[in-house]
Amino acid sequence: MSDMPATLIAALAHNARATPDRIAFRERDYGIWQEISWAQTRDRVLAIAAGLEALGVKAGHAVIVVGDNRANLYFGMLAAMALRAYPAPIFPDVPVDQLDTYTRFGDPAVALAEDQEQVDKLVGLRERIGRPQTIVFDDPRGLSLNRPEGVMPLDALIERGQARLAAEPGLAGDLLQRAGADDIAVLLYSSGTTGLPKGIPLRHRNVMKGIANAERGGYFIRGEELFAYLPTAWVGDFVFTLSAGVALQSTVNIPERQETVPQDIRDVAPTFYLAAPRAWDNMLTRIQVGMADSTPFKRRLFDWFMPRAVELERRLLNGGTPSLGDRLMRWAGQWLVFGPIKDHLGLTRAERVFTGGEALGEDTFLFFRALGIQLKQFYGQTETCGLSAAQVEGSVKLHTVGAPMPGVDIRIDESGEILVRSDSVIDGYFDDPEASAKALSDGWLHTGDAGYLDPDGHLAVLGRVSEVVRTAQGERFIPNYIENRIKFSQYVRNVAVIGAGREELTAIVCIDFEAVGHWAEKRGIAYTSYAELALQPAVLELIAGVLVHVNTLQPEGLRIRRFANLHKDFDADDGEITRTRKLRRNVVEERYARLIDALYSGAGSLRFEAEITYEDGSRGALSRDLTIMEVPR
Repeated sequence: MSDMPATLIAALAHNARATPDRIAFRERDYGIWQEISWAQTRDRVLAIAAGLEALGVKAGHAVIVVGDNRANLYFGMLAAMALRAYPAPIFPDVPVDQLDTYTRFGDPAVALAEDQEQVDKLVGLRERIGRPQTIVFDDPRGLSLNRPEGVMPLDALIERGQARLAAEPGLAGDLLQRAGADDIAVLLYSSGTTGLPKGIPLRHRNVMKGIANAERGGYFIRGEELFAYLPTAWVGDFVFTLSAGVALQSTVNIPERQETVPQDIRDVAPTFYLAAPRAWDNMLTRIQVGMADSTPFKRRLFDWFMPRAVELERRLLNGGTPSLGDRLMRWAGQWLVFGPIKDHLGLTRAERVFTGGEALGEDTFLFFRALGIQLKQFYGQTETCGLSAAQVEGSVKLHTVGAPMPGVDIRIDESGEILVRSDSVIDGYFDDPEASAKALSDGWLHTGDAGYLDPDGHLAVLGRVSEVVRTAQGERFIPNYIENRIKFSQYVRNVAVIGAGREELTAIVCIDFEAVGHWAEKRGIAYTSYAELALQPAVLELIAGVLVHVNTLQPEGLRIRRFANLHKDFDADDGEITRTRKLRRNVVEERYARLIDALYSGAGSLRFEAEITYEDGSRGALSRDLTIMEVPR
């Protein structure tokens, strides 16, 4: 839009002038929702910015931000931007020995931490590499006494900043005007599936243009009720929550903690909601588990209405029209089944509901749309501010992610790679001209994804171009594409499909502990641990059934022939998946080489020892006899 401010700081200043009393942030603390207006938000951001500048934060420098969603951390991120510096958020579960990977750019001398856990990690980082010199914390619990040198409470920083603002009358206005459209708004990192994560600088003009494109297409609107629960280091939270909230004068609602998200979202009932495919799968599992434990009458209602609603939604997406009976079923189902479930999920008011990041299973997608939740898929990368293509109600297709957004061009090159051109696309990676030159050419971003545009101009995404491999017979396939189909099952959390250069395809499967655990309990199958459950003969047969179904969707030469259930889940702390749950294939294939060899040797079992990392960062091993199963033909 032509009237979109040039920067997030300019948008903040505008909101505080135009609607000073409108609620900008709402945060739950000790069960009570604390409301913060736009004027109050501006004042807190300015005080933090003045305090950070007094600590030595300069233009062009990074400010580390680590923790779960907290209003003060968001204010700190905006404060860094006001100084023409930029926040560099880190996933809160990154262990201390990996923190240097995410702090190597921008000479970060100051860090903002949520609580004692994150302070301890940052102190450990400082002891190892000498930075950050100053650590500012929000939650004082556990940090009141015996604080390490250079560790200070945010309240003290704010007081220092307020004193500066009072002593320097022109400082507030200056801080609101420094940031420019070409300044970096945030430094995020790539997933690092094939190597060291790359630094991805999103500039204010990228972010604001991306949001303007999304608003033009109706994907974003002004004045939303947003729910801030996604990881702050993910582009989805930075763009869809913080940036869209500021740019479009929405209200950002922040849960008390991650454990209270299911309750807090019911109180908020957001109008816009974004969740990753795995989160939707987990929601579906919780609903199914809850219905299985409910009264016989409720189960009968659920079992009668849901299959009919799902089938109706499938027909509607294929161009069908509802009959009078369909409309009556929907009306009655809304009162008896669909409405109560949506209320339980906190999605009664959600009108713009999206998922993205990887493929979402057809069954899961249809289920939530059958409830009356207008779930749609979007496509984007951090490099495009997460905004490239998305579905529009009325033209939703099961196997595409929608058409390009306004202001976005998408084409497919001769190798089948998806290329994107837009003002929301970055100029290049941070301090990496080689990677920048490889990814960006003549204004087009080479996404690394394979796909195609259908006759209606809708984009279908197949997987990573780099993952296109061949079997020994020359059959081309993308392991991730098959893995996603397997993970559509509620019983599978992670999987690695093996087969490049091999005669046949095999798989290493990690079960979903909650879903399989409930399945086992209903059948009287006893277990005491993930490992014991995964290796139960009945569970092996359950997973075999999942693979049999997936095989019916695959050509003969690309069917899974053998598999093993792993006695642990793939874990980001073990380096097997990224923080955004993408498989690090080279790590898995190297670490599980003995198991892979056994899958192809004809062996019926293997004693295998897997590396594990405990919550305190210490390492150990878990050894079990793994059964190698044939997939029935």
